[in-house]
Amino acid sequence: MWLDYSKYKTNGTSGSEDNEDAAGSVDEDMLEDDDDEEAAPVRPYVALLQGFTDDNAPNAKRRKLDHSSSKAANIDMEAPEDGNDDESEDEGKTQDADAVDEPEDAGPEMDEQPLEDDSSDGEEEATDPFDIHFARPDEEKSAMSVKAAKSGEWTTKRALFKPWRATFQQPGTDANMEIPSHTTSLEPYGLKKKLKETAAKHLTNLSEVEQGIAPMLFGYRDILHCDRTVKDSQALRRMVCLHALNHVFKDKVIKNNYKLAKESDNAELDLRDQGFTRPKVLFLLPTRNSCARMINVLRDLCEPDQQENRKRFDESYIDKQNTFGQDRPIDFRDLFEGNDDDMFRLGVKFTRKTMKYFAQFYNSDILFASPLGLRMAIGSEEEKKKVDYDFLSSIEMVVMDQSDALLMQNWEHIEFIFEHLNLQPKDAHDCDFSRVRSWYLEDWAKYFRQTVILSAFNTPELTELFRTRCQNWQGKARLQLEYAGNLQQLGVKAKQTFSRFQAPSPDKDPDARFKYFTSAIVPGLVKRAKDATGTLIYIPSYLDFVRVRNYFANAQEVLSLSFGAISEYSDVPEASRARSHFLNGRHRVLLYTERAHHFRRYQLRGVHRVIFYGLPDNPIFYKEIAGGYLGKSEEDMRIEPGQGSVRVMFSKYDVMKLERTVGSKRVGKMIQDRGDTFDFV
Repeated sequence: MWLDYSKYKTNGTSGSEDNEDAAGSVDEDMLEDDDDEEAAPVRPYVALLQGFTDDNAPNAKRRKLDHSSSKAANIDMEAPEDGNDDESEDEGKTQDADAVDEPEDAGPEMDEQPLEDDSSDGEEEATDPFDIHFARPDEEKSAMSVKAAKSGEWTTKRALFKPWRATFQQPGTDANMEIPSHTTSLEPYGLKKKLKETAAKHLTNLSEVEQGIAPMLFGYRDILHCDRTVKDSQALRRMVCLHALNHVFKDKVIKNNYKLAKESDNAELDLRDQGFTRPKVLFLLPTRNSCARMINVLRDLCEPDQQENRKRFDESYIDKQNTFGQDRPIDFRDLFEGNDDDMFRLGVKFTRKTMKYFAQFYNSDILFASPLGLRMAIGSEEEKKKVDYDFLSSIEMVVMDQSDALLMQNWEHIEFIFEHLNLQPKDAHDCDFSRVRSWYLEDWAKYFRQTVILSAFNTPELTELFRTRCQNWQGKARLQLEYAGNLQQLGVKAKQTFSRFQAPSPDKDPDARFKYFTSAIVPGLVKRAKDATGTLIYIPSYLDFVRVRNYFANAQEVLSLSFGAISEYSDVPEASRARSHFLNGRHRVLLYTERAHHFRRYQLRGVHRVIFYGLPDNPIFYKEIAGGYLGKSEEDMRIEPGQGSVRVMFSKYDVMKLERTVGSKRVGKMIQDRGDTFDFV
């Protein structure tokens, strides 16, 4: 099953008298106190309470996850089409690998609560980033920042933040924005005692990347990091995992439970230490192997005494047989070696001594998922399944690693997930509202959430996500390199011609591109049809690919040009035939998509010239296709050295791709110059 909320069913949220009574009985003191202030901030809280009946009102001072039913609000991690929970049968079946048969927590014992050390944090609270941002934020400052973020008022500063160009943004109009500086120590960031000890083992000397990203990461700013490399990947994993664990371990629910037990007669004791639900951190990752790497870093940093369900995790997420030879690029091996399944979701729960895998989502502290896996866990009304995203209501940190790889999956899943983050829950889930932090009740959770996006490069999709979905009241930062370009790194001597076409707007760009292609590029191929043999046309967008493929199949003017096609949807026999016909000249033109290259990295032979219908997002692809394919043809003596050619179509809306290819110093001139043709040798 998906979610059983039958015990929480209400008669609607239309503001009936019963609902109003329930709302008033939960925490009358809070509502009375708020009456002295502006009326507007009270509304989200009242609206939330009106969504629940008297049966949902929790007992005072209970742990937020104290569920009384073992079946209530269970996220079933199985594939929808299969209800088998037997672990002995799920080996090798990715659709069953994430099945969960654990009941919801029902009054957990103290030892089952999140891990906390015995050190006193009282002296650190004034400077602890967690307390400053989440637990005890400056109410006036945070409220002003949230108001500014809501109205789109941001102050921007650009600075050289070695080794990157950095763009810092802060809600409001404060011209004296504080720019962080590099750090050589993690001491100022309030690490828990246990994590300090393990960090000393694994993070002895911080690299330049770690020194630069740590102040923003532990300072709870949103980050768009556009310089993730295979070399730096493990260092970045260590930093985000350390930060995520420290965030989870800062939970003070146990201490406050003791305090409430000792001072039960103290009516003035008001402890705000929770969200609506337990999950606090969400990792969005492209493959199961990526998840396994992140999990292993978490394990090494927290050093649990026990790991529950670890054997099952290894069987479901680790594949040591799937490896590639050294002839494949290092970034390809890094992404696709191991278990490359892109449909998974996993809950992990931490206690004092145990790290538990395959925990129910509502029992978990950290969630790991691919976009597809989480999208399926949420459910869909179109699929006639219960839609539930309440487990995302209290997410306080999102980490997207290898975001450039996520772009090659279905990006709509990412957009859908962010649309459903930090929404107020539909059901109570036995939440003790007297313990919920006030900014949750004000429906400000998305302004307190930290989002960390790690990518090898920037794209319009990432920029838009960062602009619209990252509204952190603490501010945000974008980090990217000054690009030298790779025109001179092809390894072969080839004429590279860049042709700019005019597009009036981004939505008109596909039409303008196709018109330029058919009017300026194709006639040259048709005129010298015999010389067109060996023409590879690289097309980034699948929609553009379909349009061009149909044009070559149906247009009268190109009947003399035989062609083949390879896309991400081509099966192995189809792709093999297309490659063979292209090599022997039976097909003079080969259409080739960006996703096909991303997922397969075909070593195409017989390429004499390359036409980029659009530049690739990944600058490595330009070097591999323009340089690698032409270089192979020279080695095979199919073309004379220096006879290969490259033609690139671009518009002003390709500025990000163009900058990575030609370099930061050239891109402005190529976009703004009167001339529209630029030749490089």
